Amino acid sequence: MSNQCNCSGPGENPLLAKVLQPAELADYQDGSIVSRTILEKPTGTLTIFAFDKGQALSEHTAPFDATVQVLDGQGEFNIDGTVHQLGPGEMLIMPANRPHSVTAVERFKMLLIMIRS
Repeated sequence: MSNQCNCSGPGENPLLAKVLQPAELADYQDGSIVSRTILEKPTGTLTIFAFDKGQALSEHTAPFDATVQVLDGQGEFNIDGTVHQLGPGEMLIMPANRPHSVTAVERFKMLLIMIRS
């Protein structure tokens, strides 16, 4: 079976109707956090993040629950003072309006799923 079909029309997301390897959609960059939004709708977004070791997102809140799934490496997620270490394939739901932060224990990639409801 091939996924060579270009099924998107003008102005459409070129990733639609394609088989994807999420970890390959964002590359690591030394000393940085790279993000790539792969789907954005009024109801939510899918974003891939690639963190270099030691990089972090400082504590913040979001008005909606957010789900993260680690694709590669290991990340540390602090939710309201409770630390969670996640590795490849592991998922965590971060509750709305609770302070959280993210730190790369080693280089890691994650998929962030935000549903606005």
